[in-house]
Amino acid sequence: MAESVYKVIELVGTSEKSWEDAAKNAVETAAKSLKDLRIAEVMKLDLRVENGKVVAYRARVSLSFKYSAGK
Repeated sequence: MAESVYKVIELVGTSEKSWEDAAKNAVETAAKSLKDLRIAEVMKLDLRVENGKVVAYRARVSLSFKYSAGK
């Protein structure tokens, strides 16, 4: 098996529906510009609150993708 290198980035996805949608939004948005996505790990979940009501769900996601310098 060939050796590979992976880069890890951190993203925050948001959704008005759920944490699952927030994480999905982060990964799917990243997939539009990054290739060879490998693993996404939800690191932290939080909520945005306005006037005592939850208005958005946020998921902090650590995402890895295969790194290829200049290929």
